Amino acid sequence: MRLGWRAISGPVLTAATLLLTMLFDRLVPALPTPSPAPLLVCLVALAGALSGLASALATTAIAVIGTALIFLHQHGVSGYGSADVIRLGLLAITAAGTAGITGLMRERLLGTFAAERQSHATAARLSAALDQIDIGVVLLDAETRAEFINRAFRDYFAVPDEIADSKPPFIALMYHGRDTGAFELPEDELATFIAQRMEMVRLGDARPINIALRNGEVLRFVCTVLPDGGRMLSYTPVTDLVRHTDAPARADYYRSLRDPTSRKLIRNLRVAE
Repeated sequence: MRLGWRAISGPVLTAATLLLTMLFDRLVPALPTPSPAPLLVCLVALAGALSGLASALATTAIAVIGTALIFLHQHGVSGYGSADVIRLGLLAITAAGTAGITGLMRERLLGTFAAERQSHATAARLSAALDQIDIGVVLLDAETRAEFINRAFRDYFAVPDEIADSKPPFIALMYHGRDTGAFELPEDELATFIAQRMEMVRLGDARPINIALRNGEVLRFVCTVLPDGGRMLSYTPVTDLVRHTDAPARADYYRSLRDPTSRKLIRNLRVAE
């Protein structure tokens, strides 16, 4: 137990309460001295909540010893009866139980908070790592609402950060791609295409499909069902694999699409527009 205001607050307040009780008994002997036991138990709970089991047990010891001294002062050695022993024993049992419960609860809560902080730190590192890859990743919850959208997906489909961070439903992302002209499809086929993608996500269909973008890139789309009922959508760039049969005169153009700086250039041009 490290000494600090949290660690010593319980013992100090308990000692002060006992001293005040003794002072009241000495200065006002005509009036019955109120029992400090309920307040002492509360102080034990406070010590356990603030500093843990060690401080709570120290407070318990001070409370029991101080109460025994008060009984001794009131009745003397000869007048120390069984009733006083029973009251002292009940105080000791109640205070010790309170110390154990509050101290262990505090330890468990601190462990839970530490685990949550570690989990958040791991999630933050994973999010930062996913933002560094060129594979678009979207995590959907069971209601197909986007909980996470990495940087590559935002770049491929020109999704502004304010939209991506608002946890939009997947259908909204599909409509955004349609409205920005991201897909290399005739307008009369877009509705069917979006309906098919939504059905694949709803069913958890893991069959990979290729999605051609209007800027010449091709992404391989895969839907993976997660244990919690959500979905992980991945968009892997496969332009050089799919376009290898295209006209040789366009080879340099398709190679340029694999350059991350070119992708950023396209994003900047879209922002400028």
